[in-house]
Amino acid sequence: MPARGDHDARRLDVSRAVWQVLADKGFGGLTLRAVAAELGSTTGLLTHYFPSKRELLRHALDVAQEQGERLARPDAGAEGLAGLRAALLFVLPLTPEATVMNRVWVSFWDAALGDPELTAYEARRYERWRGLLRPHVEAALRRGELAAGSDVDDVVAGAAAFGHGVVTQALFDPDRFPPERQVALVDQYIAALR
Repeated sequence: MPARGDHDARRLDVSRAVWQVLADKGFGGLTLRAVAAELGSTTGLLTHYFPSKRELLRHALDVAQEQGERLARPDAGAEGLAGLRAALLFVLPLTPEATVMNRVWVSFWDAALGDPELTAYEARRYERWRGLLRPHVEAALRRGELAAGSDVDDVVAGAAAFGHGVVTQALFDPDRFPPERQVALVDQYIAALR
């Protein structure tokens, strides 16, 4: 039986291999065999840590969430529409790291649509995303940056949809949606909310 430190170190190696497979092949390409190949090991060794693809998928989601939390959120102290702008820019594929993160999440949608448990996981993730946007929209309303009587839920839902719409277009057509255009689109969107 390996020592606990060895076990933890090996799980970290597995996590890195999972992340690399996700970055290269998306969730569709996430298999025990692909992760074992990335590790340079056998599937037998991998199944010691993750007995099934479902457990590997769950671990992959945890890894993706952890990677997302490592990205520094810009302008964390910004409020109102400036804070909403910063939050939208945070999710866009403006850097190589953010591009990989978005490729992983978008590839996960396919798996999530076909599995009720994963659908619920993704619904909770979107609920958290809207929850991060909501305080900025509420502050914008209080500060008079939005029209009085604006429906906070609708503005939040629209901002979340806009952000992920830009993400999707930038991933599938990066030449037409380079970082500077993505930023310009966010700025136009924020200006239109005023």
